[in-house]
Amino acid sequence: MTIVQTTPPPRLPVRAKAAARHRGWGGVSPMLTRLAEERATGVLVRERGTLHLAGGLVVHAESPAAPGLDVLLTARGTLDPDTWRQALTETGDRHRAGHLLADGGHLAPGALEVCRLVALYDAAYFALAPSSSPGRFRYADDDGPGCPCPVPVAAVERETLRRRDLLHRIWPDPATDEAPLVRAHRPASPTPTVRQRAVLERLDDVRTAADIARDLGRPAFHILVDLRRLAAAGVVAPRPRDPAPLPLLPPVPVPVPLPPPVPMSAPEVTDPHITLLLRLRDALEAL
Repeated sequence: MTIVQTTPPPRLPVRAKAAARHRGWGGVSPMLTRLAEERATGVLVRERGTLHLAGGLVVHAESPAAPGLDVLLTARGTLDPDTWRQALTETGDRHRAGHLLADGGHLAPGALEVCRLVALYDAAYFALAPSSSPGRFRYADDDGPGCPCPVPVAAVERETLRRRDLLHRIWPDPATDEAPLVRAHRPASPTPTVRQRAVLERLDDVRTAADIARDLGRPAFHILVDLRRLAAAGVVAPRPRDPAPLPLLPPVPVPVPLPPPVPMSAPEVTDPHITLLLRLRDALEAL
């Protein structure tokens, strides 16, 4: 047998993990990374939220799962809700409204910037969650309202990955992140912290983590951390799903009773030949 020696094929290129960490993405959103490299300006719309870019930097993020800047500022008394609404009406933009309130002495500039960054990272975490549909980007002609401290895309993606890893290490089941929650009455449950007690007080078999975050005026990711820890301790669980209704069967038709048969009288036979045959039949049957 002849043995033919061939040159082995070259190895496929492997992306360096260190380089991926330096760039900040590990499969979070390749489209977002490309937009950052292009220094694009516009809005990236994803299934669970949006990211606003200016020159390739993130200036704002929104998600239905995360409370906005207005909730973080007004829910716990940092700012009067009417004062915020009036500033927003005058300026028409949340960034300008914040600057107006800071310039007017209603809000400390440091508190405004901290709340803005907290809201941005909080909403970006949900906006960059894995989705079943691709994102789409709408380019804009200008940078829109100015933002004092835009955030690099790499920083947003690194923080998103860090948060995913933290939640997975606390409790790998994400069922408590979105479902209505119930309290599991364990006979020997651990003593909750003050923040966890505030979360437990709002469990009513209807509220979700996002509802609790808006009610408490806290970042939604912080609520997820508390809920995962409570779920790991067996204190909180998703509300059981209602059993699916049985399919409706078509009505069984009721049988209609038939009228009794009418006895048929034998026809009168007048033909002598037929009469003879009938007599012979009867005689044979009688044997």
